[in-house]
Amino acid sequence: MPNPKRRHSKSRRDKRRTHYKATAPTVGPCANCGNTKLTHTACPSCGYYNGRKMFELNSTGSVAE
Repeated sequence: MPNPKRRHSKSRRDKRRTHYKATAPTVGPCANCGNTKLTHTACPSCGYYNGRKMFELNSTGSVAE
């Protein structure tokens, strides 16, 4: 298999890697209670998503079974 003739510099390597970066998670307010939550997920504090109750919460704040 062919191998590179010369070593690539750090700047050349880093220029290639500029698009590989971490993005901040998108958060927004809950429509029901107003607390911040991840978008497209159920609210962990009230249990609502898209106007519907997805799960019940105990008095301790955990999911009821």
